[in-house]
Formats: sequence, structure tokens, C-alpha cells
Amino acid sequence: MKKRVEHSTASAILSLATMIFLAGCLFIMPEPWWFISWGSFLIIFLGISLYYCPLSLLLTDNAIELTRACAPIKKIPLAEIKSVRLHIPSIGTIRICGSDGFLGFWGWFQERNIGKYFAYYGKRTDAFLIELIDGRKYMLGCKNAKEMVDAINLRLSNIRI
Repeated sequence: MKKRVEHSTASAILSLATMIFLAGCLFIMPEPWWFISWGSFLIIFLGISLYYCPLSLLLTDNAIELTRACAPIKKIPLAEIKSVRLHIPSIGTIRICGSDGFLGFWGWFQERNIGKYFAYYGKRTDAFLIELIDGRKYMLGCKNAKEMVDAINLRLSNIRI
């Protein structure tokens, strides 16, 4: 089962406005040193953002595969998953390091009730929490998250029988 990650309207507007602003800053000062230093910053900033930007989730027989814009596929083996449940991140979520809307929601976050986790999702309402046996947590998201969570839980129950 493959599901696309849909970004929220606010995330899309924030991403577009930020890119326009940052690109516009290239031309504020005509000196070559400004263009080179700001251009270098833009390349690094966009490179990091595109590395983590989530695009889709694929549920295979033995793993959840996360496709990102400019990165290798991240695989979360089903055998390592302890639990999966729907979870909408709260407004009081603390971003430790990552993006809170620019090209989606990705990076390290912390919530009072679930602790620290790494996120890859586009909309808060499409998110679900995966807890691994070793204690690591991932907040993933995709279109029709409930269907994905149900499919993952079905596969998990088949593995554990």
C-alpha cells in the first residue's frame, strides 16, 4: 500500500513565501561576496530541507518505506515496531531541531505526553505515531492515515502470530 504525503495549505504557503524571500535576498546587495555567501547558505538550507522532506509512505511485507525528496528511502522494519496509533501532534509541541512547516514537518520534536520523536509528515491531521521496541518514536503522516495505521496493525498481528 502506497500513500502520498499531503502538505497542509499553511505549510505550502510558508514554503513558497520563504523560498521567494530567500531568493529575493540574493539580489539585495550587488557585491559578489554577498551573492556567493548567501547563495551558499541557500544551497545548504534547501539541500537539508529537501533531504528530510517527506513525499510518500509505502507499506511492504516487512517494512514501512518513507520516500523523501532528495534522500535514500528510509525503512522501518515491521519486526522492530512495538505499536502504531493515530496521533495528532498538539499545538504545544516543541520543535527541537527541524522544520515546523517549511517543506512539511520533519525533525526532532517533543510533546509532554509522548516524549521525543522524529517526524516526517505534511499535515498534523494526517499523522500517526510509531513506537519501536528499542524506545525510538517516529511521527509519520500520509493521506488517509487511518487506513495506513489499520494496514500496519494488521501486518503486525500477522507477524506476531
